[in-house]
Amino acid sequence: MTVKLDFEECLKDSPRFRASIELVEAEVSELETRLEKLLKLGTGLLESGRHYLAASRAFVVGICDLARLGPPEPMMAECLEKFTVSLNHKLDSHAELLDATQHTLQQQIQTLVKEGLRGFREARRDFWRGAESLEAALTHNAEVPRRRAQEAEEAGAALRTARAGYRGRALDYALQINVIEDKRKFDIMEFVLRLVEAQATHFQQGHEELSRLSQYRKELGAQLHQLVLNSAREKRDMEQRHVLLKQKELGGEEPEPSLREGPGGLVMEGHLFKRASNAFKTWSRRWFTIQSNQLVYQKKYKDPVTVVVDDLRLCTVKLCPDSERRFCFEVVSTSKSCLLQADSERLLQLWVSAVQSSIASAFSQARLDDSPRGPGQGSGHLAIGSAATLGSGGMARGREPGGVGHVVAQVQSVDGNAQCCDCREPAPEWASINLGVTLCIQCSGIHSVFRSSSSSPGHCPPAQGLTLPLWPSRSLGVHFSKVRSLTLDSWEPELVKLMCELGNVIINQIYEARVEAMAVKKPGPSCSRQEKEAWIHAKYVEKKFLTKLPEIRGRRGGRGRPRGQPPVPPKPSIRPRPGSLRSKPEPPSEDLGSLHPGALLFRASGHPPSLPTMADALAHGADVNWVNGGQDNATPLIQATAANSLLACEFLLQNGANVNQADSAGRGPLHHATILGHTGLACLFLKRGADLGARDSEGRDPLTIAMETANADIVTLLRLAKMREAEAAQGQAGDETYLDIFRDFSLMASDDPEKLSRRSHDLHTL
Repeated sequence: MTVKLDFEECLKDSPRFRASIELVEAEVSELETRLEKLLKLGTGLLESGRHYLAASRAFVVGICDLARLGPPEPMMAECLEKFTVSLNHKLDSHAELLDATQHTLQQQIQTLVKEGLRGFREARRDFWRGAESLEAALTHNAEVPRRRAQEAEEAGAALRTARAGYRGRALDYALQINVIEDKRKFDIMEFVLRLVEAQATHFQQGHEELSRLSQYRKELGAQLHQLVLNSAREKRDMEQRHVLLKQKELGGEEPEPSLREGPGGLVMEGHLFKRASNAFKTWSRRWFTIQSNQLVYQKKYKDPVTVVVDDLRLCTVKLCPDSERRFCFEVVSTSKSCLLQADSERLLQLWVSAVQSSIASAFSQARLDDSPRGPGQGSGHLAIGSAATLGSGGMARGREPGGVGHVVAQVQSVDGNAQCCDCREPAPEWASINLGVTLCIQCSGIHSVFRSSSSSPGHCPPAQGLTLPLWPSRSLGVHFSKVRSLTLDSWEPELVKLMCELGNVIINQIYEARVEAMAVKKPGPSCSRQEKEAWIHAKYVEKKFLTKLPEIRGRRGGRGRPRGQPPVPPKPSIRPRPGSLRSKPEPPSEDLGSLHPGALLFRASGHPPSLPTMADALAHGADVNWVNGGQDNATPLIQATAANSLLACEFLLQNGANVNQADSAGRGPLHHATILGHTGLACLFLKRGADLGARDSEGRDPLTIAMETANADIVTLLRLAKMREAEAAQGQAGDETYLDIFRDFSLMASDDPEKLSRRSHDLHTL
């Protein structure tokens, strides 16, 4: 130990000793300042190191993400894995270095500041207190006069006591000074030594980690060098091929579509233009594929495919030389046709040949796969074929069930339909399908507005004098009015007949029954839009002109009537229209007068159904899903099903009837249509979203019932619907074949219902 202060000098209390004390105190004060600064710098170093570690680990994660990009590359995956593992080990070693540095700072420097310097500060404080006491005792002893012997003796005793205390404290202070001087040397050196050892360990571990990869790095370098050489050769080959192809394909000819034999049959791919089946007949370019005996297309690669032809055995292909566009051909199935266009005559011939070859291949494959089946166990393809065959018998080739001229002529020929129902504008080209009336374009826009408290966002109702055909908003489930264009929309046959069964005269007899009595003026074609809006709102929403409900006291409104529901008046006198489909007698008015609206609707839906009476009941607030507790909780829709009335069912569905509401036996309208063999109604309910899996109280779904009753047509429809449902569950969009087949059944149900009475044995003779 190096002695900084001599104890003999300490006892003498010489000026040399006091100077040494002051010098040591200044040095210790500077030492304390620098140690505290070192602690602060160490804390900053540790924080920066941990930030560096966090950033480094994030960087390593980013390198790992490169290995997951694109298809797996074994060489790259191995390289990234080895190097990231090595980097992680180095980072772990760095974390250990930071921990060792923090531990050394706490154990050496922080301990020196908190404990070593604390003893020095306490000894210094005691020393200077003893020095002050000695100075005071010396001064007092020197000031005592000779004549005061007693006081002099006391002062001498106090001086001796103070000198003894000072010398003891001085010796202690000298000891602390010598100890702190020596401790400062080895504590700081030990701190530096431990820090260097931690650094050496860190770098030694890093060296060992990299040494383990030394051989792999050499091998990887050689492989990369070879890859660079191979890449240069491939680049040169691609450049030469690019030049050759560029010289060869300067004409911009479309490359030939590929035709090859796939696991599911012939496969061909390429772009074609397809004409839409809507009223605008727009053309769109799509990517078509022939695969698995189907013709499908899609717009983008990840889009679900749309099936144009579900089974190539059910179609044929022909050229279209009379088409306005060049290079057109048509794929014709038993239920619809699809007009396509190639980019050149050569591609046209290739596509026609490919479709013909695929049809032949489909038939060949079908003959290999054919096996005998029992009655009622036909395959899905047989069901589709049967439906197509049945559908083709119900409509002539090329006939459009919703053709513009056909629909307009039929609907406008009904008495009163040649004028707008609300303003008497001639030649109306719009209709409210749930009311059964024709409307001009301006009134149709007002009907659309009154579906909610305000117009739909983005909807622009027709303005006064506007001649351009606007397209009103048509959201489903609206209970006021559902507007459809007679010229722009497609019309199903049952909906056309429904429009012809009702009409403006009948509906106005209901909704304008009290106009003359109230002396209200009906707006004309030249009236302002505001006047027409007020009239339509009062007529359909507020229902101001309906016949008032009479008070019927002491009588029940029919079985199943809910409590508190008002009765309905006798049905207004509505004159039957000549040529109307409704030619059956109506219930006596005295019976109708005792019924509330729900019971009246139920009665009018039965055999024989009366659409005007049903419209009257709905106008007076009848619940379209009213339940008759006296007849097994049957609804008006079930009642109309029992009467086999396609028009009554369509009218109820258009006015919001629930197609899945069941009676007390758990049977919905589809169950009843299946049991009774009403194929047209079953087709209608399936189109309206009937639940295929609904089971009655006996646990039977509609398909089970159809199989038991051996109704071939309904079995076909239900199987098609199940196929469609399965495709939708798998996320496949499908195509329009399903709707086309059901449209054919609808045509047959309207035009030739007797063709829908065949049983399963008829299928085997087709």
